[in-house]
Parts: sequence; C-alpha cells; structure tokens
Amino acid sequence: MQLIDAAATRRHLPFEALIDALRAMFVAGCELPLRSTHQVGGDDCGGTLLLMPAWRAGARLGVKTVTVFPGNGARGLPGLHSIYLLFDATTGVPLAQIDGNQITSRRTAAAAALAASYLARADARRLLILGSGRVASLLAEAMRAVRPIDEVVVWNHRPASAQALAAELRAAGFDAHASCALEAAVAAADIVSCATLSTAALVRGDWLRPGTHLDLIGSFTPQMREADAACFARCRVFVDTDEALAKSGDVLDAIAEGAFSAGDLQGTLAELCAGTRSGRANATERTLFKAVGSALEDLAAAELVWSAVQRTSVSSPS
Repeated sequence: MQLIDAAATRRHLPFEALIDALRAMFVAGCELPLRSTHQVGGDDCGGTLLLMPAWRAGARLGVKTVTVFPGNGARGLPGLHSIYLLFDATTGVPLAQIDGNQITSRRTAAAAALAASYLARADARRLLILGSGRVASLLAEAMRAVRPIDEVVVWNHRPASAQALAAELRAAGFDAHASCALEAAVAAADIVSCATLSTAALVRGDWLRPGTHLDLIGSFTPQMREADAACFARCRVFVDTDEALAKSGDVLDAIAEGAFSAGDLQGTLAELCAGTRSGRANATERTLFKAVGSALEDLAAAELVWSAVQRTSVSSPS
C-alpha cells in the first residue's frame, strides 16, 4: 500500500483536472451509501466523526474518515482532519492511503466551482468568501478555473483571519482585501461563497442583488447554518446530492420556516452535469447551491491522484 502525502496529493489535484473528474463521476455515478456520523465527546469540547464510503464495481473502492472539531480554531488548529483509504474493488487489496485533508478541501472547492460553471453568470468576476480556513483559502483559485474572477473580498468573524487570507491571496496574484461590512460585501458580489462552520445564518436574502450566485459549502449538519430562509425563497435552489435535504441545517430551517420545500428544488449537481436539469436561465435570477459533501467526490479525487502517481512511477527511470 502506498502512502501519498499532502504535497503529492495537492500536486496531483489541479483544479481544472479535478473539476473535469468530478463532472465525469457525477455523470457516471458510483455506489454511494449514506455516510455514517458519530458524535465524539461533549458539546463544549467534542466533535464529529464521519465515515464516507464509495465504490465502482470492478474498479476502485474508497472510504474517507473525517474528524470535525469546531473548537479547534481557538487552539490554532484546523477544524477538520481526514485520511482516505483506496482499495481495489475487485480484490479488496489496499492500494493507497492518501492525505484526506487535501482531498476534502480541494474537492469541496472544486465542486463549488463545478456548480458555479452552471449557475453563476458567465461574466461573474467579484467573489466574496466567508471564512478563512483551508477550504476558503482555495475558493478563489477554484472559481477562477470556471469564471473570470478578478476581485476577491474576504469576510470572517475574526477580522484578523480575514486580513491574513486576503494577504495570502494578494501574494498569489489576486486583487484581494478583507471587509468587516458583510451586508455591503454581499450586495456587491457576483458570487458569494460561504465556507464556515457557522451555526447561525450569516447571509440574508434581502442582501442578494439580482444575478447573484450564493454558494453554501461549509455547513453539513442540521445544527449548522450559513444563510437565512429568505435566501432560499429568493433563489433557484440546487444541491450537490439529495442528502442535503436531510442533512443541511440551511435547508431544514428554510423548510421549517415555510420558505422552501423539497418540491422547490431545481436539481442536483449530477443532473446539471448530465444536462437533465438546466442551470442559470438569465442574467438577473438569483441562484443558490447547497452542498454537504459527497463520497463520490472523494472517490473521483482519490482516483485522479492514484492514476497520476501510477503514471509518474511508470515514467520515472529505474
């Protein structure tokens, strides 16, 4: 079994290739059991353990283990850690242990960009990022793979963290700055991308101007929420998978408040990729993409890494 570290995993997951791999996997499909979720510890210091399997018969089988501890920010640690195990789906032979943090963060940002390729305006250039963690730091690069992003604004509940990420993005060549004025930043953005672990709504539907694409990719449990119910009432709503209807606090709260129903759903990412549901219809409508993450995305990313490593091994001199 090969051990593929973070640097190699990152190197073999460029966003253009990863977005294409996700699109292909969403069209082809795979076996996708519901994730298993377990609470670890108490409310004040505990976290969540996720087990996410997926496989393609006769090809590859994978399972990702994820730990999410929201209190880690105060400890100076990332809130999420994971590892990915890849197996031969015919024999069960272990093939590789791959850095799960890189897979998770890059496939999450890539899935958001894949959705934006169908839902954001073609001329969308102003990106607002809510959050400053690992996924948030990748969103500008991922979105620029599908839209002409040339201005990035960063907001975080800790202003110093927003300023630090904005500085990193400037060093990477983006016109980026931090903002504490969230309402004004939302109103000015073409794409609003939320990558937080918030348990209270951050974005208000009344702030979204016509033509805005709202991207909610941070929250993934019924207790988490990044947008209010008015966002769902004012937007055409899409999800990564139907699991979002049962697992997303944003969706569940919007349903409870009467602003949204399952019948209002416009489609899944698989349907957008397959062309069986249409994306953005015009330049003025508001669109919303809600993702809770899918093991399908992890498998697509892991297979991309594995294939690249095998090609590298074959081409390297003995």
